[in-house]
Amino acid sequence: MTDNKNDKSTWAIGGGVLLGIGVGFFFLQSSPAMAFVGSILAGLGIGLIITSIISSKRK
Repeated sequence: MTDNKNDKSTWAIGGGVLLGIGVGFFFLQSSPAMAFVGSILAGLGIGLIITSIISSKRK
């Protein structure tokens, strides 16, 4: 964890999960719940990738 209070790189994880939930609601109407869970996990993965890219550029 960094001591810098202005570091917003971890917000990408939460943003990715929210994006996954939003996309999952569209898939929930036409396909089973596994698509909903899959889109949440995909959003989490994208958020983690973006966070690692942002934190590696800061160092």
